Amino acid sequence: MTTTGSLRLRISHKALMLAAVAAVPHAAFAQSQTPAEEKPEEAQEIVVSGERPIAESEAAALRVQRLSDNLVTVAAADSVGRLPDQNIAQAAGRLPGLAVERDQGQARYISLRGAPNYWTTLSFDGINIVSPEGRDARFDSIPSAIASMIIVSKAVTPDMPGETVAGNVNIVTRSAFDYSGLRVLGKAGYGLAELGDRKEYEANLVASDRWDVGGLGEIGLLVSGSYFERNMVTDNFEIDWERVSQDQRPDSVTRFWARETENKLYRLTRKNWSVSGRLDWRPDADNEISLRSIYTIFTDDEARDNYIFDMDDRQGDLVANTAACPTAINSTPTTTGYADVCIGNTPLAGTVYGVDINQRSTLRAFEQSIFTTTLEGKHTFGDSGFRFEWLGNYTRSRDDRSVVGEARWNSPSTRTLRPTVAYDFTNPQLARVQLFNTLQLASPTRFQAGTGVTAIDTFTKPLSSLRVLDAVDDTDAYTARAIVAYDTGFLGGDATFKAGFQYDQRTKESVNNQILLNTAAQFTQIGLSTNYNDFAIDLPFQGEIPLGYTFRYFNTERMAEVAAAARANFAFAPLTGDNFKVRESVYAGFVMGTLRYDWGSILGGVRMEKLENTGTALATIGAANQTVTAGSSRTLFFPSLHLNYNVSDNGKLRFGYTSGAARADYDQLRPNVVINDANLTISGGNPAVKPERSWGLDSYLEWYIVPQGFLSIGAFYRDVRDVLYTDRRTFNSDALNIGGVDRSDYIFTGIANAGSGRIYGVEMAAQLQLEPWTDDLGLPEWMGGFGISANLTLNDSEVTKPAFAASNIPARKVPLPGTSDTVYNIGGYYEKYGFSARLQYQRRSAWLDGISNDLADAGDTYWAADDELDFSARYAITPNFEVYFDASNLLDNPGRRFTEPGNLLTASGTPTPFTDNLTIEWERFGRRYSGGIRFTF
Repeated sequence: MTTTGSLRLRISHKALMLAAVAAVPHAAFAQSQTPAEEKPEEAQEIVVSGERPIAESEAAALRVQRLSDNLVTVAAADSVGRLPDQNIAQAAGRLPGLAVERDQGQARYISLRGAPNYWTTLSFDGINIVSPEGRDARFDSIPSAIASMIIVSKAVTPDMPGETVAGNVNIVTRSAFDYSGLRVLGKAGYGLAELGDRKEYEANLVASDRWDVGGLGEIGLLVSGSYFERNMVTDNFEIDWERVSQDQRPDSVTRFWARETENKLYRLTRKNWSVSGRLDWRPDADNEISLRSIYTIFTDDEARDNYIFDMDDRQGDLVANTAACPTAINSTPTTTGYADVCIGNTPLAGTVYGVDINQRSTLRAFEQSIFTTTLEGKHTFGDSGFRFEWLGNYTRSRDDRSVVGEARWNSPSTRTLRPTVAYDFTNPQLARVQLFNTLQLASPTRFQAGTGVTAIDTFTKPLSSLRVLDAVDDTDAYTARAIVAYDTGFLGGDATFKAGFQYDQRTKESVNNQILLNTAAQFTQIGLSTNYNDFAIDLPFQGEIPLGYTFRYFNTERMAEVAAAARANFAFAPLTGDNFKVRESVYAGFVMGTLRYDWGSILGGVRMEKLENTGTALATIGAANQTVTAGSSRTLFFPSLHLNYNVSDNGKLRFGYTSGAARADYDQLRPNVVINDANLTISGGNPAVKPERSWGLDSYLEWYIVPQGFLSIGAFYRDVRDVLYTDRRTFNSDALNIGGVDRSDYIFTGIANAGSGRIYGVEMAAQLQLEPWTDDLGLPEWMGGFGISANLTLNDSEVTKPAFAASNIPARKVPLPGTSDTVYNIGGYYEKYGFSARLQYQRRSAWLDGISNDLADAGDTYWAADDELDFSARYAITPNFEVYFDASNLLDNPGRRFTEPGNLLTASGTPTPFTDNLTIEWERFGRRYSGGIRFTF
């Protein structure tokens, strides 16, 4: 909301407490009380005039944070609007202790204080929501326009689900009772993406009103809608590294070769829609009933041209030999040159002769959606001290991963029809390739590079297959909750005792079917030419990365036509190994109490959850499919305790003990198994896997500066047991001894529990404005508009990776996946006289992405350090209209992932330092600029 001059929004103490109620469930029955620490003058209304929207919204957020009985951090709606924060991940990413993971340059996942992102849960108005992807809460599918406040609980309480381990991101939706009467808010914007000169569009509208209906009380209605469209292209290269068994020459233990290098060149259109409605009825001061619904859709229409150079296609030409050899360059080798140090090749530079081109033209129509509806009631029974809260919720999440069509084009087996590729990977920021014709010499086993080739599509690449995929995951979730609270005096303080019950049922079903065509007759039947040049359009590369070759984009309209013809002429076949249905039921109860004194408060209690999982799927045993049903049941207890001590009128010391359990994702719990009796292997889900248990300690000192400002410093520790891990081990069970075959000693690959770990760190934050001190410092009035916000999180994590006997790799210590050692945000702003500007910098250090069992793929994978610089400015033309300008990703740094063999090499007896020069993925997306208007009536 934006106002200046005479138009004023008055946020009362009660309104702020109501916001805290939605954000922190345990506050729900304390809203009628003023905490003992609150001075009478502090309980007066806070006036947000709109003249200082950044500072004033931060003040409102800090008030909610200060009044909370557990550790939270808050972003108010106006703060969300100050920067180019289109989605919730970006909006929350600047809060203390939070870090984001990006996809295609857009913030997607949230990590709290360095913990794995699946330890972070998502909720709307206090109700945990299943993300379309499952346990990994994906925040880029939720537009920030629906939120009035984002409240992150870093220390959980007994009335929060036990699956909340690191913390919860709660999106408090707007209510008509947030405003005094009729209110209309809106935004319209237009933008440009620098890379590829692509367009962006954004619009949102909120309308609300409230009515006095006489003896029936008061009714409030709010509706909102939002739309965002982002068109983009990408610069990309990827390299897959491997250890080559035929390379036995000296020092081979530390050599890893590029099995393939590729470019994935995207043309993308991403859209976010949302519609929401909320009806609130307050018959009287003691009762309130609300009905609220939210529907959000995220779509990703993706056209991907993928050129893969299959360097190891003829790896077998190299004969293993342990003897030393000359390493001078030999341009007429008897091998393809792959992994051959004896012709002068190294893992980072060399030449491979007769390389297979695997080209993929992929058109995807990706969609994720969340529909959630909640009916909730809150009732106070006069002066008895009793209150009752109830709610029912239904949520459907959909993850549609369908592929409209994917055509694959492959080089023929004749090596002279394939390119010779000179590669240079010495710069981790660029994979250079040069293409040449391949010439055969008199000796049938010798080849050399011919003339250089620029246009890659001049090489023969016949069509090998066309695939059409329908892949949809639907999750239906039902929640029922009832809470009874009682206010009384106890042990010399004001006490609130609560007991509650919650039932959750979540059913996820994954249905995957495809059409796969791979014969000339099938291609003819749908009118698809086997020559790529008939399938391409005359559009040059829209990115900027030096590819080393030119290409033509595929025709998306033609792809849609042949995919439709395939659907009309051929039947879908199920992908039985991917189809499953999993149901999870959680029966939960909790008891808790809060004691408030002049010196602070104590909150403690315990939550009990009984978990029941059942799953049904097809198991592929040999050539036959058999239905498999499996399940598990366990009961868990989650105690927690929070102590808040007022060290002064402005200082608060917090201590907390919390516990939680991260459950395996639904696809990991599926009973699908594929049994290969020839290879003695089993792969699939694991319905019996245990939750990942955690307990933690927090200690924070918060200092609220008068009249406005905030400083904090804190330390945290988390211990984790039964770490969830993708393992490869002996099956060691007779559950699949079907048909008289003993499979207990087969090798199983899937999710499992193993090892333990911990994470600890410190967190610091500051928010300061110069305005209160300009007179004392003798500064001119205009300098009072300057302010700063900054936060820093330092982490240290460790988890024990179990030994991998198959490769003689002993147990070793690795960081927790997703954990950055350093995360910080710093921003400066100026706002005065209707003008507001802000510059914000965010950075997180490198983090572990995946743990490897062995060195076959060159070790563990990491994401390199990520940073981003954003700028925003606005000017209020009138009390009702403002113009704005946003600039995002100003540094235009790439996202880079790399593989790191040093830890595994050291564990296996070859001490090797950490290195980040083996890039496996590199993408850049360009700067983005947008501007428009906001209005308020």
